[in-house]
Amino acid sequence: MSTILELKNITAGYEGIPVLKEVNLAIKEQDFIGIIGPNGGGKTTLLKVILGLLKPFSGDIHYYVSKTNLFGYLPQNSQFDRRFPISVREVVMSGLMSEKKLYRYYSRQDRIKADELLIKYGMGDYSKAPIGELSGGQMQRVFLCRAIISSPRILILDEPTTYVDSNFEKEFYTILKELNKTLSIVMVSHDLGTICSYVKTIACVNHGLHYHQSNLISTEQLQSYNCPIELISHGPVPHRVLTDHSDKNCNCNKS
Repeated sequence: MSTILELKNITAGYEGIPVLKEVNLAIKEQDFIGIIGPNGGGKTTLLKVILGLLKPFSGDIHYYVSKTNLFGYLPQNSQFDRRFPISVREVVMSGLMSEKKLYRYYSRQDRIKADELLIKYGMGDYSKAPIGELSGGQMQRVFLCRAIISSPRILILDEPTTYVDSNFEKEFYTILKELNKTLSIVMVSHDLGTICSYVKTIACVNHGLHYHQSNLISTEQLQSYNCPIELISHGPVPHRVLTDHSDKNCNCNKS
C-alpha cells in the first residue's frame, strides 16, 4: 500500500514544553491504526499534529497526496454542546464546510448526499430532528456521517465509543471495518481489548511512539515500549487494565 502521510522526527507540545519527542509514523492506504497509551502521554497531541492543528517544534510532515478533503474527524461525544440549535442534517452537511467558499449555501446535491448517508447508517428518520435530542449512539452515527461526507482519505477517531452502549459499540466497529475498505483509519482508544479485534496495527504513545505492526500485543511488549498498560485474558478476547493509579476522577474501579 502506498503512503498517504508521514511524520518524521516530530517533537511537539505546548508553550515550549514537549509532549511528543522524536515521533515517526507513516499512514498508508487502508491502514487501521489503533493508538494507545496512558493519559498525558501525547495521544491527543499526536492527533492534533496529524490534523495540522498543532505545529510541531521540530520534524517534518510529508504529504504524498492532495491535502484537499484529506481528513475526516470524529471527536468524543463530550465535546459537543447538545443545546446548540442545529438539525441532524445540518450537522452532517457541516462536514462539507471546507469545500464551501465564503457565504456559499448548501446545494440540493449536498442535502441529498447527507440524507443518503443518514439512511445508510440508520438515521434517515431523524434528518430534521434537533441534534440534542439524540442518544449517544445515535449522535455518533450522525457525527460519523459528518466525518465521511467529504470522502476523506483518512478518518481520525478520538475515543469514539466512550459514551455509547455496548450494543452500539459492536455495530460501530463493524461500520468502521466496512469503511476501512476504502479509507485509512487512525483511532485513539483506551479499550485495547476491543480494538485488537478490529485494528491492523498498534501505535503505543507515551511521549515517544512505538509502532507495532500487528493487532496482537503482549504485556511484555507493552512494557518494552514503556507503555503502562497491561493485558489479561478474558475468554477469546483480551481486555486491558491500567497499572495502579490514584486518579480521583477515574471510574475504572466502579461498576
